[in-house]
This record gives sequence, C-alpha cells and structure tokens, in this order.
Amino acid sequence: MKMFLQTIVAVVTLFFVPLASFSAVPSLGTAESFVIFSSNGGIANVGSTLLTGDVGTNNGAIGGFGNVNGVMRNSDGVTASAAVDLLLAYNLLNSSISTAFPAPLLGNGQTLTAGIYSIAESASLNNILYLDGQGNANAEFIIKINGAFSTASLSEVVLLNNAKACNVFWKVEGLVDMAAGTKMKGNVIANNAAIVMNAGVQLEGRAMSTTGAVSADGINGFTPVGCGSPVLTGPAAPDLKSISCFALFTANGELTNSGVSFITGDVGTNVGLTTGFQELNVTGAVHPIPDVATAAAAADLVDVHTYLNTLPYDIELLYPAQFGQNLELTPHTYLLNSATVLTNNVYLNALGNANAVFVIQITGALSTSTFAKVILTNGAQAKNVFWKVTGAVEINDFSEFKGVIVVNNAAINLKNGTVLLGRALSTSGALTTAAVTVTLQTPCVNPTTALNNLSDNQLAIVHRSWNGLEIQLPANQATQLCIYNSSGRMMMNSLLTQSTTTVSTEFPTGMYFYKLTSEKGSLNGKFIVQ
Repeated sequence: MKMFLQTIVAVVTLFFVPLASFSAVPSLGTAESFVIFSSNGGIANVGSTLLTGDVGTNNGAIGGFGNVNGVMRNSDGVTASAAVDLLLAYNLLNSSISTAFPAPLLGNGQTLTAGIYSIAESASLNNILYLDGQGNANAEFIIKINGAFSTASLSEVVLLNNAKACNVFWKVEGLVDMAAGTKMKGNVIANNAAIVMNAGVQLEGRAMSTTGAVSADGINGFTPVGCGSPVLTGPAAPDLKSISCFALFTANGELTNSGVSFITGDVGTNVGLTTGFQELNVTGAVHPIPDVATAAAAADLVDVHTYLNTLPYDIELLYPAQFGQNLELTPHTYLLNSATVLTNNVYLNALGNANAVFVIQITGALSTSTFAKVILTNGAQAKNVFWKVTGAVEINDFSEFKGVIVVNNAAINLKNGTVLLGRALSTSGALTTAAVTVTLQTPCVNPTTALNNLSDNQLAIVHRSWNGLEIQLPANQATQLCIYNSSGRMMMNSLLTQSTTTVSTEFPTGMYFYKLTSEKGSLNGKFIVQ
C-alpha cells in the first residue's frame, strides 16, 4: 500500500512539473514585427504619429502615415503569414483557462499580479492600473474581455517589479477605444472589431485586429523589447583608416572657411586649397595644400563610400521630404530614395547599446531647417552614425548634427552656427564652413611618418587605430614611449620592445603629445581624445 501511494505521489508530481514552466502567452510569430496590424481592415492615421515597428494590413487600405521606423506592408507574403499567426495567437488566448475574474472597471489604483483574468462583459480602464511582476521578468498577464474595451482620458497601465509589456496581452471581443492621453502597455488584440487610438495615446506594445480597421490620431507607439525580441546592433561600421583624423575633408575641391570656426580634428583637401581656418582654433592639423596624408585619405574615402553605398537597407523611409518631425530611429540601415529635408528633430535610439551603428542612405541631396537637431539617445554615439548622401549637403544655420557625413561627387555647406559632432567628407566637391564648431568623437593620431613598409633605418611608424596608437618598430629596436598632456604632465612612460604595439589612449578629453626615443633619435607627434 505504501509503495502504491509513493507511486501515485510521483506520478502526480511529474504531471504538474511541466505545467509549472508552461507559458500561457502565445508567440505572435510573423506578426511580432508589427506595431499596428489588421488581418482584414484598413489602417489609417491623422496627425503627427510616431511609430517604431512595421505597419500593415493583409486586406485593406493604408493612408495618412508619414515616415515610420518600420516597413509599411500591404497584402504581401509577410502580412499573409502575420494574419495566420495572429489568428493562432488569438485562439490560444481565447482558450486559456482563467484564474481570476475582476470587475469590469479596471484601474483606480488597482494592482494585478501575473495571471489569466477574465471579464464576461465590456470593460473600461480609468486612472491607473498596476501590473506587478513581483520581481519575475517572465511574469505573464492575460486579460480577456468578452465585449468592448475603452479607456478614460489620461488613464494609464503601469508596469512594476520587472513586469514587461511584451508579456501583457489584452484579448478583446469588441471595439477598442483608447481615449486621448492614454498610456497603454501590452499587446492589444481585438477580434472582429476596430481599434481606435486617439490623440496623445502612448502605446508600448501592439494594436492588432483579426477583422477590423485600426486608426491612430497623433500617437506614439513602439513594439516592446524583451521576450526574445531581436537585439538591434545595426550593420558593421566602415573602417575609416587614414580618414579617422579628419573632421573636414574633400578629396577634390576647395575647402574654405569664413568667420570664427572651432575645429577639433584635421582639415584638408587633396585637390585645391584649404583656406580661412585660424590654426589657433584648430585642435589638429591644417593641411593648406595636398600632401601625403590627404592622398591617403582620398583613397580611403572611396572605400568608405563604396561600403556604405552597397549596404543592403533594412527600412525604407517613404517620405524623405518629411524627414525629422521628431521621428525616432533605431540601429538599422535606412534608405531615403530622393532629396531629403531634415526638419526639427530626429532621434537616434541605440536601445542601450553603445556600439550600435546607424546608416542612413540618401539618394539625393540633404538639407536641414534652421535649428534642426540630430539627437542621440540611450547610448548612441556620433562615431557610429553614418550619413551616405548622393547629392549636395546643406546644414542650415544653428543646426546640431551628429555623425559622419559622406557625400559622393557633391558639395557640403555647413552654415552659420552649425555644430557638428562627427565629420564632413566629400569624394569630390567644395566644402564650405561659416562660423561652425566641428568635433571628432574618437581619439585621433596625427601620423609623423608615411604609412609604408618599415625599413631598418626608420625609427617608428605611428598610425591610427580605434583602440589607440598603433606603433611599429624596426626589428630588435627597443624604444621609449612618453605621453604628455597639454600641461606637460607625463601620462605614460613605457619601454616598447615588440615589433607592433597598440597603446591605449583612454585618457580624459584633450590634446596629448607623444615622444618616441631610441638610439636612432626621437620622433614627436600629437593626438586628440574626445
């Protein structure tokens, strides 16, 4: 009898172990990439709506959207697959076994913990509803509403204690109407009904209908991160090689400045003259005429442009003339397929990844409004932003621009008061600046010897490296390296004995000087840390 009872206990235990790790929330499959989607219904927008995620319908019209940080899709293979996956997700939600039965009025300071909630009639949200993950990042919330669902103006869903929007699902059997200013969290799936999002709605999640229109009016919506969503890193950055020291450079054209400009980095051209720059205001080298450094930069710039030009794009922004307008972009390669105008602000969001790369390919000219801004958020760095432009570039008065501008066969004009954190480079075209501030973000080394094969009679070759100074020495030639800051304080004193050594330049921002000394003599140079 005792053995029989032990067997029963073991069987029951094994039966319930899988249930303890069972996930109630469904996979959205192909539909996961969409922030707004209808399997059968139109998608419409009025007002200034900002969206991150794909937008589409498998059967219906799309209208009123400007640029979205995603792909616009209408009745293609992806939407067909998304429609199937959405129906599967709906069916799983609909058949899930409820664990609690709250009143139809949600919110007013109410707190829900992980579970499957069922409301047998229409429901509404007022004031604040808290969803508490209780420290569990995998906490799942399913709220099933057997009728319409509406929110009051300025109502809000707040996530606590590691709860994530990607693990929140609202399954609604009727119209979803989000009032102005609602802050919604989670994946909202309406079955056989429309979804209406009014002015000022903020959606961290998705708005999806199995059959019904989805409309937006000046909302801000984005697909949630986590729950296995892909980590965005963008493409690999190009190797700037010898260009890394230049803040302003054209391979073929005059480089001219008017007014008082402050430049951190080298300035020069490989064909023409560099004029108008005051050396006291340039923290770097001014190359008044072409030289060895400009020749190397011109060759390397061709390679950089070719790389950026041939990158396959992830997202095409369909309205280049409406670029900016507070649009937020994430690490991707973007295409704007005609002349582009940046008005007001564009945000580049690295999603917490300081190495994330952004490439914006513009087939046409690029211009900005006055006071336009490129704003970096969540760890984005100017050194990882690349603007590949096939046409003239005009950065208008008092704009704040970030990134490496690479222009092919066209001029660059940085107008009065422009602040550029990055570089302006042209393969062929005049480069004009007027009372601007241009600053490199990465460490730069001004080479003191040409980058060629090292012979025994040379003391050393110093060249650029993303990691610092790369120093090559002749065989069996020990060399002393000293690095000083601008005040003359010694920052490093090291004996180099290897044929190639990479020396870290992780110093505070400023100008530094190095001296290499061996029995053959000494070699001096400088570099900048930004």
